[in-house]
Formats: sequence, structure tokens, C-alpha cells
Amino acid sequence: MSVLAIVLIVLAAVVVAFVVGGALIARRRTEGPGWEKHIRAADQAIEQARATDRGWSRELIDAAARRGLAEHRPGFEPDSLELVLVDDRPGVAEDRAHLVAVTPSETVRIVLARDASGAWAVERVD
Repeated sequence: MSVLAIVLIVLAAVVVAFVVGGALIARRRTEGPGWEKHIRAADQAIEQARATDRGWSRELIDAAARRGLAEHRPGFEPDSLELVLVDDRPGVAEDRAHLVAVTPSETVRIVLARDASGAWAVERVD
């Protein structure tokens, strides 16, 4: 066997080892515990930053969402109210905020819309 053949076999073995090792590490990372939790936390942080940077008041958004829950789902008391999507369009009247109210047994989505004056109102509760 020539030296070139030996070098090519060794090189191929190293490439295969890297591909297999990389695939195993990637699978362990995406299937590991807490991966979805980290993604959700990052998404929420991004949405929170976008809302803060645009001058949206999280307190006003939360208050409007709680009023909407009281109106559409009386007696529903969420453990947490999470901002999951900011739809910031040009102007004020087309802005939307999507929140999720969470209890151990149920999740409710609240969609808020801003009117021309900038006040938040419930568009729908799912």
C-alpha cells in the first residue's frame, strides 16, 4: 500500500470521526433537559427588550391583559403573565402585544391592540 493511500485513509477516518462526534454533540445539546426553556427565555428576553426600546410600558400592557382576563375569563388567576410577541408596526394604531397567562393546568393567549391614543385594549382572548 502506498503512502498516499495510507494518508487518505487516515484523513477519511478523521473526517468521519469529526462528523459523527459533531452529530452526537448536537443531538445531546438539542435533546438535553432545559433546551426549550432556554430558547423560550431568550425569545421572551428579546420581546421584552423590543417592547422596552419602543417605549411600550410593560405595566400598562399587563394591566390591560389582566382586565381582559377578568372580562373574558372571570375567575382565571394566572401564575404568570408572559409577553411572547411584540408586533410593532409603523404608527401606534396597528401595534399588537401577545401575552400568555399560565397556570399549572391551563394556558390562555391574550392579544392586545393599541388605539390611536396609545391605550391598550383586548383584541381577543384564546
